Amino acid sequence: MGAVFLDLDGTLTDPKPGITGGVIHALTELGLAVPDADALEWVIGPSLLGSFIKLGVPEPDQALAIYRQHYSDGGMFDCTVYDGIPEALQSLHDAENRLFLMTAKPHVFAKKITAHFGLNTYLEAEFGPELDGTRQDKADLLRHALELTGIDAAQSVMIGDRSHDLDAARGNDMRFIGVDWGYGTELELASADQRCAEASDLPEAVKTLLR
Repeated sequence: MGAVFLDLDGTLTDPKPGITGGVIHALTELGLAVPDADALEWVIGPSLLGSFIKLGVPEPDQALAIYRQHYSDGGMFDCTVYDGIPEALQSLHDAENRLFLMTAKPHVFAKKITAHFGLNTYLEAEFGPELDGTRQDKADLLRHALELTGIDAAQSVMIGDRSHDLDAARGNDMRFIGVDWGYGTELELASADQRCAEASDLPEAVKTLLR
């Protein structure tokens, strides 16, 4: 039995409509230029405050507040669970792995999303940053989770779709599985210990790394 830490956006769920829609809403409210939703896919996964800064928003904190209000009003549920994810989680659970959410999304939002889609039933605990930015860095968040649970990183694996997921794993001496259905590029996931093309591949990949 091992521990499996799972990213949310781009790994368990496809959050593009809700996230890009929220960013577009915030930019529109501030009277700023609005990119096409497809041109905003890069904001999925990393810190949104950092993304607003990269977009050149003069008052990124205000943009984040507008985004969060829109997201709280229902935008968070404008997403879909990837095909095969519930079955993969069930298989991982049946193999006596301990499953944890490890997301850059504030946990107050993440927990509502996992509950809405029934994913929380597979998870022992859910970790995400605070709304004030505490533990926004994913490596720090993962370190906090390991300390809190007493789990050995050597008996654990991180699963995600972006470079910051891989960096979090590497920063804690943990193995990493990259998923190809999310929003990471080939370059971002090139050094993953395992790659999965479909959700059904996850149980075997975890078994191989934790053998």
